[in-house]
Amino acid sequence: MDKDGARGGEQGGEQDRDDAELMFQSVERQAELVRTGKITSRALVEAALRRIARNDPALGAFRIVLAEQALAEADARDAAGADGPLHGVPIAIKDELDVAGQVTTFGGAANRTPAADDSEAVHRLRAAGAVVIGKTTMPEFGQWPFTESVAHGHTHNPWDTSRTPGGSSGGSAAAVAAGLVGAALGGDGGGSIRIPAACCGLFGLKPQRGRVSTAPNPHLWYALGTVGPLTRNVRDSALLYDVLAGTTPTDRWAARPATTSWVRALETPPGRLRIGYSAKPAVPGIRPHPAHVEALLDTVRALRELGHDVREVNPRYPDATAPFAAQFCGGVRAEAAAVERPDLLEQRTRSTLTLARMVPESAVERGIRAGERLALRVDRMFTTMDLLLTPVIAERPRPVGALDGAGLLTALARSRPMVAYTALWNVTGHPAASVPAGLGSDGLPLAVQLVGRRDDEVTVLRVAAQLETARPWAELRPALPAPSVS
Repeated sequence: MDKDGARGGEQGGEQDRDDAELMFQSVERQAELVRTGKITSRALVEAALRRIARNDPALGAFRIVLAEQALAEADARDAAGADGPLHGVPIAIKDELDVAGQVTTFGGAANRTPAADDSEAVHRLRAAGAVVIGKTTMPEFGQWPFTESVAHGHTHNPWDTSRTPGGSSGGSAAAVAAGLVGAALGGDGGGSIRIPAACCGLFGLKPQRGRVSTAPNPHLWYALGTVGPLTRNVRDSALLYDVLAGTTPTDRWAARPATTSWVRALETPPGRLRIGYSAKPAVPGIRPHPAHVEALLDTVRALRELGHDVREVNPRYPDATAPFAAQFCGGVRAEAAAVERPDLLEQRTRSTLTLARMVPESAVERGIRAGERLALRVDRMFTTMDLLLTPVIAERPRPVGALDGAGLLTALARSRPMVAYTALWNVTGHPAASVPAGLGSDGLPLAVQLVGRRDDEVTVLRVAAQLETARPWAELRPALPAPSVS
């Protein structure tokens, strides 16, 4: 297979091809090109803006593109000189994180006033030299693993625009997979980084709870939510987490601080590890698609060739339904309470709120404590293995329109196969990553999930990096549709 995937490369002229080559470079390489003077930050941002103008109409990855602001910011980076590991690199932001001067829509239409300041995560990106190029699409309040909303329409998978990119960070995933940006921030409250990473062929790590600040909000869906990047390779993810890691006094949770740079940690092989694998979902009644089982078994073979002790296990997953539901309801209720025009919330969201209002705050707190007890039970699983390997999602990416006409119960039912392997780890807080595993016969990406011990993202990253070296995936590119001519 060539680097353009199953269906060949993009259409377009020399400028398009040059822009694609530049924007499909790693974030680390883009920053190096700017730092060494081989390209300016302005030229890099201009290439990204041309890619967005050409390709995003077919994808719907961006809710808003901040062209003038990004160019001005790039000029400022060029004038100041290199001042950080992301110097001059354009990065996109999921629309649940504040960007100063822009409305934080949470995927809907109920907010109208621009944020006064950057969120802590965005502040850290800028401090590292990044340029914020725009805000990406999401379902309202990130409730669904499909990036579809009444206010902002459908977001499409770059590998097949008739299919979903997953969600809720689907806009961020589509933007990175299509080479519109090198990286984008997402959030994960039930799989919302890992699911779109799996659908779009990206690396996506949900970090340990409390690894990255959610400020100015004290939490993201209480104990469920985390903030993190979607990238095309493991090293870029480590680089971004080195920038993002850390909390503020307003954050409710804080992870154990890392003892070393994660980029530096990748330079040390993990040694021979005990890795358990299972196709068993954590949600009863769900059967994984055969293509995902085969991707799991193919990864088992690759890990054995790398020297690891890999054995099939039968995890005794705890039932996380009650704590997840309580925090989900509490989280959506808290976010909805902060919007300016609740009358403009989607009907499906209003149905969620009707349910959420029946869940008292005390039940949310009990759900958090129940999740902490479940984490202790899961910890016992990791006394006999260093990592757990599973599928990421149970079904292939659905056709776009999964939420069209769907009420709350139908949307929940359609979401279950997408979160059957991911949501448990939000309840317990363990780090977990979606790792690309090639392309299926349908031309869509395949992926597996690596789950680590608490506060042990480094082992997840090291093994993911080994898999990336053994079967490189970052050079696979979707064949984007030619832009329509008006």
